[in-house]
Amino acid sequence: MRYLPLTDADRQSMLKTIGVETVDELFSDVPEGALNPALDLPDHMPEMEVERRLTRLSRQNHLGSDGPFFAGAGAYRHHVPATVDHIIQRSEFLTAYTPYQPEIAQGTLQYLFEFQTQVAALTGMEVANASMYDGSTATAEAALMARRITKRNKVVMAGGLHPHYAEVVRTNEELIDDKVLQAPATPGAGAVLDMIDDETSCVIVQSPDVFGFLRDLTEIAKKAHEHGALCVAVVTEAVSFGLLKSPGSQGADIVVAEGQSIGNALNFGGPYLGLFAAREKHIRHMPGRLCGETTDTEGRRGFVLTLSTREQHIRRDKATSNICTNSGLCALAFTVHMSLLGGHGLRKVAQLSHEAAVKTADALASVQGVEVLNDAFFNEFTICLPKNASDVTDVVAAKGIIAGVPGGRLWPGREETENLLIVAATELTTDEDITALKTALEEAL
Repeated sequence: MRYLPLTDADRQSMLKTIGVETVDELFSDVPEGALNPALDLPDHMPEMEVERRLTRLSRQNHLGSDGPFFAGAGAYRHHVPATVDHIIQRSEFLTAYTPYQPEIAQGTLQYLFEFQTQVAALTGMEVANASMYDGSTATAEAALMARRITKRNKVVMAGGLHPHYAEVVRTNEELIDDKVLQAPATPGAGAVLDMIDDETSCVIVQSPDVFGFLRDLTEIAKKAHEHGALCVAVVTEAVSFGLLKSPGSQGADIVVAEGQSIGNALNFGGPYLGLFAAREKHIRHMPGRLCGETTDTEGRRGFVLTLSTREQHIRRDKATSNICTNSGLCALAFTVHMSLLGGHGLRKVAQLSHEAAVKTADALASVQGVEVLNDAFFNEFTICLPKNASDVTDVVAAKGIIAGVPGGRLWPGREETENLLIVAATELTTDEDITALKTALEEAL
């Protein structure tokens, strides 16, 4: 039995207030085929049989560890030490999900403080918040933050921005009637400077971009600043911080990133972790929460929730964001893994990933009909095939090899991207994996 506290009269009053006649109108944007679809499921089943069926279904999945794996495009397979899983389950850290009396959860506040310190150091920025949902929503929040700072409503995005990130930005900005422009999504193209003008609130640039190209942000940031706009740097592969020049040192005003690569496994798509850092002068406009260090009345070190501008803590009209969680467990895993690696360890992982990617690119470049489009990259690059990349990857997948992410998956319906394949390698990529991919591609082509 369900308890529904609202009467029919209550519901009608609420509907009238928001200007609709029925609840169904609230779901008008959902495609008809996706609204209450018919499911081929039995009405009921014993628990043991449910477990058997679900187990059989789960065995149809292909894990990243089941064979050679070269998929990336925003989610990467790195080694996560067993120590991470052990430490994140300790009671002093695994405390309240959202502590509304945060100072009594000192373990939570301490690791979030350490997390912020790590993110600020990695990005080359002055302040970082206590995490976001993921990289894409952090990017959208950065655009909204730039709007608050500049009082402008035009967002410019580079063509190499991950299309999923770009779509999240568009969705958020269109709801407030902002203007969103994006350069053509073409490998190697960098035509974003000419799009920046005196109406621009921010320019969003990803490096390494979705095609794997490295971008120098210096000129872009300079042009943005000349027009009173902000430069937002996006990083989808956090391990790249171990080798590449930080976005902050290149003039970025806001840096957002996907932190999944450090401490968090792929896990069938989530949950992931958004990193968000900025210049200290913009700290009051940052979304989410920020933890600080202090001393108590007896002089002992302690941690506090210094800024809390999300609507769960303050009034909605005063909040900078309606984010309802800070991906705390993923942030803890990130912090533990980074603490275990240290600066030297992160550089080593980044170096091994880059070396594996170079070996992979060299091997694939020798396959007849394959063209490597990148002249420089970190651990991800794009190749052009003489055939539809989705068809080729399906053939290769039948051999137990995940060859990468086809352009048709990221830009469906765009003929110019159908033959593109984005390939990523990490420290887990072996010489045997590279040989297997090369052989499979030769056979498929």
